[in-house]
Amino acid sequence: MAGKTARRSAERVRMEVAAEAARIIATEGQRSYLAAKQKAAQRLGASTRGALPSNTQIERALKEWQLLYGGEEHTARLRVLREAALEAMDFLADFGPKLVGPVLEGTADEFSRVCLHLYSEDPDSVVRFLMEHGIAFDQERRRIRWHDGGWREIDVLVVEAGEETVEMALMIGREALQAPPSPIDGRPLRRASRNELHALLQEA
Repeated sequence: MAGKTARRSAERVRMEVAAEAARIIATEGQRSYLAAKQKAAQRLGASTRGALPSNTQIERALKEWQLLYGGEEHTARLRVLREAALEAMDFLADFGPKLVGPVLEGTADEFSRVCLHLYSEDPDSVVRFLMEHGIAFDQERRRIRWHDGGWREIDVLVVEAGEETVEMALMIGREALQAPPSPIDGRPLRRASRNELHALLQEA
């Protein structure tokens, strides 16, 4: 009986930490789930050495938070971001753009970027394309864990498009056609084509 009580108590703490982490992500612009759950645990006086909620639990809590508190403002913001994504995908059609991340999943907020994957055999083709069209961009580099447990370095181009920020991860070569692991649950990352995004907007 004591063991069951302890397990229920630990699970309750995890749910409380997940809810607070979701609030931190939604209202404070924190992008790291790990940092959000550690900050939430500290605020709630929970041990960060214990079993913290999984990223999947935080993602679920974030969707619940936005459903309860986001209201029409969140719905309108999500639509604006998805429309910006659709416009960017039309412009970048030559690179087979796919939408990923919070804008696709419906968890985007005022701090979110539009996140696209672009595909090419030539690592410089997207850079040339942007330069030819006179579009300024910043360049970042991301390190992601791949399906084989190893790490991959990915170049990311960041463009300010009107009031929105669009980041474009350059997926180079045939291997990149495979969806990378999701940082949430490790499964292949959910991606949407231009037509799939258009259908999503029509449904909304």
